[in-house]
Formats: sequence, C-alpha cells, structure tokens
Amino acid sequence: MIRRWLSRPARAAPAKPVQFDQPLLPWLFLAPQLAVIFVFFYWPSVQAITSSFYIEDPFGFGATFVGLDNYKDALGSAEYQRIAGFTALFTVLVTGFSLGLGLLFAVKADKVIRGRTAYRTALIAVYAIAPPVAGLMGMMLFDQHIGPFVQLAAWFGYDMKVGINYWDTAFAMILVSVWKQVPYNFIFFLSGLQGIPASVREASVIDCRNGFTRFRTAILPLLAPTAFFLLIINITYALFDTFAVIDVMVKDKPANNPLTLVYKVYNDGFRGNDIGGSAAQSVILMVIVLVLTLIQFRWLERRVHYG
Repeated sequence: MIRRWLSRPARAAPAKPVQFDQPLLPWLFLAPQLAVIFVFFYWPSVQAITSSFYIEDPFGFGATFVGLDNYKDALGSAEYQRIAGFTALFTVLVTGFSLGLGLLFAVKADKVIRGRTAYRTALIAVYAIAPPVAGLMGMMLFDQHIGPFVQLAAWFGYDMKVGINYWDTAFAMILVSVWKQVPYNFIFFLSGLQGIPASVREASVIDCRNGFTRFRTAILPLLAPTAFFLLIINITYALFDTFAVIDVMVKDKPANNPLTLVYKVYNDGFRGNDIGGSAAQSVILMVIVLVLTLIQFRWLERRVHYG
C-alpha cells in the first residue's frame, strides 16, 4: 500500500498568475503595438478629419478653411450618390457570394476522404495570390481577344466588353473579388466544421434524417461565431481590400466604368489633387463602416451563441 502511494506521480502545482513587479513593464510590452496603431491609424485619421474642413493646395503651399462645404459637395453630388449605390450593391454581392461559396466548399471538403489534401490545397492556393495579381488575371480572363469568359459569352450571342460596358465591368470586378476571397472563408469554415464534436454529428443524424435540415438546425448554429467573424471581415474586404483589384481592372479605361467609394477617394485625392474633398469622402466612409460595425455587434451578435 505504501509502495503504491509512493509510486503515484506528484500532482503539478497550479500555475500562478503572472505578476509584474514594475507597473510600467506591461506598457513597455504594449508600446510597439500601440505605436503602430497610433502612427498608422489614429494620426492619419486626425489628419483626414482636419483636412476635410479645408481646401488645400496639392503642393502644401496653403489651405483655406471652408467648414462643411466639402461634405456638402460630396453628399450632394449625383456622381457620389451613384458610386455609393454601386458600392452598396458591390459589397452585398461580394460578401454574400464569398461567404456562401466558402461555406459550400468547406462542407464538401469536410466529407472528402480520398484526395483530401489535394482538394483542400487546390481551394486554398488562390488565397496566396496578391490582389493586384488577381486583378491582372481577371483582366486576362475577360480580355477582348483571348479571354475565355468573353469567348464563352460570345457562344451565347452576347458581346461582353469589360472595361467599356458598365455592367460587364461590374460583373468582372465582382467575380474576381469573390474568387479572391472564397479561400479565406473556406479555411475558417472548414476549421469550424472540424471543431464540431463527433457526438453532436451522430446525435443530429439520429434526430433528423434530412441532410439539409440537419445542417441548418444542428451544424449551422455551431458555426455562428465563425460566420459572424467572417461577415465583418468580408464587408471590410469588399469596402477596402478590393482596391487593388478595381485599380487594375479600371485603370486607363474609359470614365464610365463602375467605381467604389474607396477608389473614388484615391481618384479625387491623388489624381484630381482635391485633398480636402477626398479627405471628407474618407471620413464619410469611415463613419459608414463604424455604423455598420456597431449595427452588426448590437443586432447580429445577440443571435450568436458562443460555447
């Protein structure tokens, strides 16, 4: 009895919480990240808000205070309203199709047994492509002379003119943007599916024989935290990170092509030298994103159950 008691492994002592003897030490660890946030976010934001109240010389020789005139000119412009409407449509379509296809591919990949590694690698590989390269590949796919999508449309009697026709260009921009973002969603959805316990899957099979109903009532609620996170990421991607794709696809093209709000900020500020107007537009876009984020966290997150 004594030997058995002595042979038992000793229990590890509970880990003690980390305590810092110096009160400034935690701030020293946080200082690099706080410096990056201040230099690349807060300081440019303050500069943009300040510039939005002025008409500035593009070469920095002077500025004239105009109050809210830049905001009035932007919001009252028919062109700005048209671009804002297209941006909303573009964001909804890119976010919806990216999330839907990413979830569909993840569900299918989770069921693959043979060739699983090759199947997943083929879906994830696109994420390694830089956005400008994705835009360049999209232009090649929609090229008037060698583009396979243009030739496919011609078989059905449609003359597709990306870069000239407004809606043809919009279709190409949405398709390339979705193609670039689907692998990102696929990775997270697949990780979420693999984290669902096997016991839950087996219980759902017993309770419901219909596959779609089983997925909607048992599997999808467990993916809600992942889907909520991806919803915010995809909206941000559609509003901002598609800039490089749009730039490659519409640059040096006729002026009647579709644009998004973030690309209009670039056009007016760096090409039109309207620093104050572009700053006002960037502030408006920042407020729109802030409002969307607050709505998502206050309304949608209540329907998300963690754990």
